[in-house]
Amino acid sequence: MPMPRRALAAAAVAFVLPLSACGSGGDDGGSTDASGKIEGDITFQTWNLRANFKSYFEGLVADFEKKYPGTHVKWIDQPAEGYPDKLSADAGGGTLPDVVNVSPDLVAPLARAGLALDLDKAAGKYKSEYLDGAWASHQVPGMSGTYAFPWYLNTGPLFYNKSLFIKAGLDPGQPPKTYGELFADALQMAKRSGGKVATLANVPTIEDFGRYGVTLMNKQGTAFAFNDAKGVELLTKYKELYDAKALDPQALTATPESSGKKFLTGAVAMNPGSALDLDNFKENAPSLYRNIGITDQITSTGHVNMYVMGVMVNSHTRHTPAAVAFAHFVTDAQNQMSFAKKVAIFPSTAGSLNDPYFNKEDGTDETRVRIAAAKSLKNAVNYTPVLFSDQMKTALRNEVAKALQGKESPKQALDNAVSAANRLLQQG
Repeated sequence: MPMPRRALAAAAVAFVLPLSACGSGGDDGGSTDASGKIEGDITFQTWNLRANFKSYFEGLVADFEKKYPGTHVKWIDQPAEGYPDKLSADAGGGTLPDVVNVSPDLVAPLARAGLALDLDKAAGKYKSEYLDGAWASHQVPGMSGTYAFPWYLNTGPLFYNKSLFIKAGLDPGQPPKTYGELFADALQMAKRSGGKVATLANVPTIEDFGRYGVTLMNKQGTAFAFNDAKGVELLTKYKELYDAKALDPQALTATPESSGKKFLTGAVAMNPGSALDLDNFKENAPSLYRNIGITDQITSTGHVNMYVMGVMVNSHTRHTPAAVAFAHFVTDAQNQMSFAKKVAIFPSTAGSLNDPYFNKEDGTDETRVRIAAAKSLKNAVNYTPVLFSDQMKTALRNEVAKALQGKESPKQALDNAVSAANRLLQQG
């Protein structure tokens, strides 16, 4: 039951840098020493944020330039569509901005190409300001170092339709808390509804295998391993759900948007989301909103999944002190908290989630979701391996589809997916 990435930008798509990007810009790159005077002109690139947050970022830039009079920050924003390709082209052409909004899967190829500044070396003094899991999210297996400041985080609960639970003879006050309960409830829901109501709308993704407790990669980060016995067990369970119509028949081609629509119309009983969804329910499905149930993500590990955005410094910037200072400024506790109050995201800075805004109830569902998410984020994990590229995700999805359709056994499907992912890993 994958949760759509509810960060502000569109879902990040991993990419492989062209060979020409390796070492690009190295002939006239800047220093990795961030201890000098903070001055100079730098460029800051965000990802699909100008439309809704223009005034926030203009204010952020103005505040930084006021704090450091010798600096000038040019803010540019790229559309969500094609953002990975834009980064790849800039990396290959030596035109990567000084400070760049990235996600972990986008920073990995940049780091491997020598284009992301190692913040453990250049800005390690700031590490304690951030949640441990957030700081670690921009580390790359096989490399020492951290390659972006953690920025905003997101996670969310599972929503469920209480009226559908009642019709299926399930207790709406006792939603499933474990995978065993989830699978049992889903089978009962399908049986009672004659196959008309599925409980889940998405096939399992790599993060679902992680939440189930599957070992995703070996300890060296050199090979994937999600075809172990536990991985096969999870996919076998999903095959059972699919055959019983407890998993939506259109799950093989579902998107977060299509799954959301299924939940709105009552064709699906449970769907992951965030506080952002509550307004949508209230406006577009008032009957659903009146019957909405809210429960925690299901995990076998005790750690929920989190999505994280970061701010990377180009290792070849000509103004390293200014670029590092600005990246830190964007992601410091004060500015993250300010941003979090403008939209339903969460700061990655240590201690920020203890603010009353994230733990004081006011009786509204919106606050309830925010408080629950904030609590779970304190020890959340970004399950998607930073080296798991978009091509690998496609390979896994295709093999999962074959298993659910009965064209391959769950074991064979996962063996094939792991083989494909490992081939791509070696090519990268």
